[in-house]
Amino acid sequence: MTPGEHAPDPRGARSPAEFLARLRALKDWSGLTYRELSARAEARGDVLPRSTVANMLSRATLPREDLLTAFVRACGAGPAAQERWRTVRRELAERRGYGEVEADPGADMDPGPDSESVPEDPGPMGAKPTDPVREEASAAEGAPASGETPAPEHAPDAPPVWPSAPVVEPAGPGTGGARSRIRRLLVPAIAVAALVFAGVSVVAFLRDGHTGHPPRTPTAPAAGDVRIRVAGTDLCLGERRGTRSGQIHQVPCAAADVPLYALAEAGGGRWRIASDHPDYGAGCSGVPSGGRVPGAPYEDSECGDPTRIEQFSLEPHGTPVEGYRIVPAGSAPPGGCVTVVGDRTAAWARLALAPCAPDAAGQLFDFDRRD
Repeated sequence: MTPGEHAPDPRGARSPAEFLARLRALKDWSGLTYRELSARAEARGDVLPRSTVANMLSRATLPREDLLTAFVRACGAGPAAQERWRTVRRELAERRGYGEVEADPGADMDPGPDSESVPEDPGPMGAKPTDPVREEASAAEGAPASGETPAPEHAPDAPPVWPSAPVVEPAGPGTGGARSRIRRLLVPAIAVAALVFAGVSVVAFLRDGHTGHPPRTPTAPAAGDVRIRVAGTDLCLGERRGTRSGQIHQVPCAAADVPLYALAEAGGGRWRIASDHPDYGAGCSGVPSGGRVPGAPYEDSECGDPTRIEQFSLEPHGTPVEGYRIVPAGSAPPGGCVTVVGDRTAAWARLALAPCAPDAAGQLFDFDRRD
C-alpha cells in the first residue's frame, strides 16, 4: 500500500471482467500476499482461504457478495468503500447478458477436480496459466475438438444387449438333426456364461484394488524421505508441474517426483509432511482454512500459514493393517480424512478433505522409503 495512493475504485466498471481487473488492482494496492490476506481476514472473523482468493481473482464471473466483502475488507477498504464494491457488483449482476454468479454456492471455495487456478502469488494482474497436460488428456479421452459436433451418445439407461436366443429348427431325419439342435442351443449358452463370468471377475478385480501385482504390506510412517502411495495401487501423491495451485493428485508412482516428500515428527504422535518442489522450493502439505470449508483441497504451500492445518495423525486401519489414514489434526469440524475424490482408479484424481468412511475407501496410504 503506497502512502497517498488512492485505492482502486470499482465505479466505472462496465463488465465482470473490468470489475475483476479492479479487484486484482485492489490486491496489488494492498501489498498483501494471499497468505497475509487470509490471515488478516481470519483475525476479523472472516473465512477467506488462500485458494479461494486466487480462484476468485482468476475467474471471469462475479464473486459472491459475502466473499467480496471479506476480500475488500482484508485489503484495507473501509465501510464506505465496501458498500461501493457491493453496489457495483449488484448493478453488474442485474444487467442482462452478464448473469449472476454460478448457482453452486461453493464454487468459489473449491476449484473442483483438476482445476489448476490457484497461483501462489502471480503478481500484478497475473494470468491463469494454461495446462497443456489436461488438454492432451481431454483429447485422449475423446473430447471433441473446437468447432466439431460431438457424436450422439447412447441413452444412459439403455438396457444391456444380450446375445439373441438361438433359432430352433425342426430336426432332420435321424439323429443328426437332434445333435445339430443341441449344438445351436449350447454354443450361445456357453458364450453367455463366459461373458457373465468375465464380467464378475473384472468387477471383483477392480473392487479389490488389484493392479496386476501381488498384495504388498503397507509401509508404516517413519521420519525421512518417502513416496506416499495410495494403498493397493501403483499411484502415488504428487503435483502437476507447470501449475501453481499446489493441488495434490494421485499420479503413477514412476512419475511421482514433483514434489519430493518427507515425514517429520511434530510431537504428540503428529506428523508434518514436508514437500520439496523443484520450482517453488520447500513447503508443507496441508488443508486450508482449518478444514472448515467442505471439500477443502489437500495441497502443498509455504509452511507456517496459521490458517492452514499442517499437522496430521497417520492412523493405521484394518487387521492386519491395510494402510494409514491421513487425518488433519485439529480440523474443524472433526472426523475428516484426506481422500482421493472423483474417479479413484484414474491418474490425476485430486485429493481433498472428506468425512472418514467406515471402509476407508480412497483414504488409505502407505509410506515407501525413498532413497
